[in-house]
Amino acid sequence: MQAFLKELFRTQQFDEKNFFLIAGPCVIENEEILDEVAEKVYRICQNMGIPFVFKSSYRKANRTSSKSFTGLGDETGLELLKKIGQRYQLPTTTDIHAADEAAMAAPYADILQIPAFLCRQSDLLKAAGETGKLVNIKKGQFVSGEAMKFAVDKVRNTGNNQVMLTERGTTFGYQDLIVDYRNLPIMASQGVPVIMDCTHSLQQPNQVSGVTGGNPEMIGTIAKAAIATGADGLFIETHPDPSKALSDGANMLKLDRLEALLESLVRIRKAVL
Repeated sequence: MQAFLKELFRTQQFDEKNFFLIAGPCVIENEEILDEVAEKVYRICQNMGIPFVFKSSYRKANRTSSKSFTGLGDETGLELLKKIGQRYQLPTTTDIHAADEAAMAAPYADILQIPAFLCRQSDLLKAAGETGKLVNIKKGQFVSGEAMKFAVDKVRNTGNNQVMLTERGTTFGYQDLIVDYRNLPIMASQGVPVIMDCTHSLQQPNQVSGVTGGNPEMIGTIAKAAIATGADGLFIETHPDPSKALSDGANMLKLDRLEALLESLVRIRKAVL
């Protein structure tokens, strides 16, 4: 495991040969849901030796409809994220959408996530790198794994070598995505940890209803294939009741299904080492 990941997970007891998990509800809805998810996932991961990063977005800038929920307010959301991280001694992550958000979010999160649609935005990548925080760049739905080297270089050129890349599917027609698992070893060749986003890769965007669809029944399939292919980490958005979630409910994993999935993934990881 790379040195910056060992430092990131310094407060957790884990098996360094295991994959790590980035998980949480898509968007910060309220403290109660954040706490419920963080507590349960933390307990599960501690029992299985899985390093855990808590994720939730303080703001959702990319929504299909203008009527969709976007957040509680930047400061409120970021304060809640930091509070949950401190409560369970967990590293946290959230996405940022513009260069001026990098410095604003950095004091509250350990990892700054670059959304897939913004993976080519030079000013955003530069600003994220300059914070000194770990930067997780999601591969654009329109970008090849090979081309992500340029995004990595933009962060490294700031003097920050703490970079990860996340695969989250490739556009297939107007309303679907497919996963090309060749991208995992291709992106890993940049010398960075590679993560599989098991939930957003199952989105069905641009629905006429104005709400993005999804295919959550396939989360396990995506995750198992990623571990078998050599992913260093998994990204899984989870919620106690996805049907009532305020963002991306159609492709989140129901919280009470996470433990069984992780048990099977740990077995696969041990088998392929």
